[in-house]
Amino acid sequence: MPTLNLKIAPLHNPALYPALARALTDITVDTLGKRREVTAVVIEDLPDAAWFIGGAALRRPTAWLEISISAGSNTPAQKAAFIAAAQAELQRQLAPGGRLEEASYVIVRELPTGDWGYDGQTQAARAAALRQTPPQPAESLG
Repeated sequence: MPTLNLKIAPLHNPALYPALARALTDITVDTLGKRREVTAVVIEDLPDAAWFIGGAALRRPTAWLEISISAGSNTPAQKAAFIAAAQAELQRQLAPGGRLEEASYVIVRELPTGDWGYDGQTQAARAAALRQTPPQPAESLG
């Protein structure tokens, strides 16, 4: 049940956001093995006048992407693959033919499973319920 929060500057065309959200969702599913149907993407557009790097105004487009996932649910290699793929996609969509600011970040935040959830249930409670559910009998073939 990952959540992705993307902040970008300068302001972009909101009509482009569905494609960006789909691409980030695909990367999340493909690299981290997360479920598409519970992956949420929020895109925040910021004016370049509100974002500074090294105390100076932006020279190029920039992005700050943070994904929250359950602690221990992915390996370091999977998280590294996500960071690389997400950065490449942000570069492709936000700075076509150019480059994003070097200080454009992709952050993977791991949260304890008892500290977050969806549909009114924590991830820890969901996991506990799965452990307590007895296996269902196989249907008879005959």
